[in-house]
Amino acid sequence: MIFKPIGIIHTPYAQDSTVPYQPVDMERDAQNLFFVDIEPDYTSGLDRLDSFQYIYLLYHLDRPRHPTTSYVQPPWAGGVNVGVFATRAPSRPNPIGLSIVRLFSVYGSRLFTSSIDVFDNTPVLDIKPYIRELDSKTDANYGWVEELPNRDHLLLHIKGVPHDY
Repeated sequence: MIFKPIGIIHTPYAQDSTVPYQPVDMERDAQNLFFVDIEPDYTSGLDRLDSFQYIYLLYHLDRPRHPTTSYVQPPWAGGVNVGVFATRAPSRPNPIGLSIVRLFSVYGSRLFTSSIDVFDNTPVLDIKPYIRELDSKTDANYGWVEELPNRDHLLLHIKGVPHDY
C-alpha cells in the first residue's frame, strides 16, 4: 500500500511538546492555531466542504513516541492493560489517526478547524464530511471503561474536559 499525503495539519504542538490525549475544546480561539493546508492538486476537492460543520481527518501518525505493542496502558486508566484495538492509543500496527473536528471555514486551500491532538506538520491522508444521521450512534457505550473505578472521572479525561482533580 502506498499513501500520498493530501495536505498538512498545523497545530501549536512541536515534536518535543506534550500533545493532549484528546483535543481541548477551544472553539473559536482555535481558529488561528489549528488549520490544514491542502496540496494544490486537491484544492478543487474542497468544493462545498464548507457546508458541513464537522469533518473527519485521517492522518499519518508519522512520529511515534512508543513502539507498537498488542497491549497498552491508557494513561488515564489507572494501569489497566487492554488490547491496542480496544483503545485510541497512537502506537498502532498501521499508524493511521482519525479525528472529528469542527470546520470553521475554508479559504482557498486552507481549512480552519477546532483543536486536534496531533503534532504540527502531521500529514493528512483523507478528509470526509461528518453527517449526523450516518455518524452518530446514540446507543454507543463506553466498553471496558464502564468497568473501571472512578468511571465518571475517567470519562472527563477521555473527553478532554478540563477539571481540577
